[in-house]
Amino acid sequence: MHSTVTDLRPFLPSKDYEKSTKFYVDLGFKLNWSNSDVCEFQVGNFRFLLQKFYVKAWAENFMMSLMVEDADVWWTAIQSSGVLEKYEGVSGQPPKVQPWDLRVLYLTDPSGVLWHISDVKTA
Repeated sequence: MHSTVTDLRPFLPSKDYEKSTKFYVDLGFKLNWSNSDVCEFQVGNFRFLLQKFYVKAWAENFMMSLMVEDADVWWTAIQSSGVLEKYEGVSGQPPKVQPWDLRVLYLTDPSGVLWHISDVKTA
């Protein structure tokens, strides 16, 4: 028998901890707390930890999936935030229907973490 799960928070890597922290703040995530080695971000009711730890191969193969009501709203917010221009290595692609029937926008953070921000709208 398992105990009831009360929380689940992934640890994301950061090549430059301060830059990545600023990136997520600029993107609109809420910074709940921070110290010199780790901080917690929140979006809606969901949280993740950003850590001052980086292994290139791990970071560039790490992915986050975020389901949203409207990926177009997120894409507009990403473009408006300026993160695509402000941070070296950051890239994004607008929402597009994928073969698995989700509309997905892709966003790469400054460390190479790939975000899949998806909705279930049909094109």
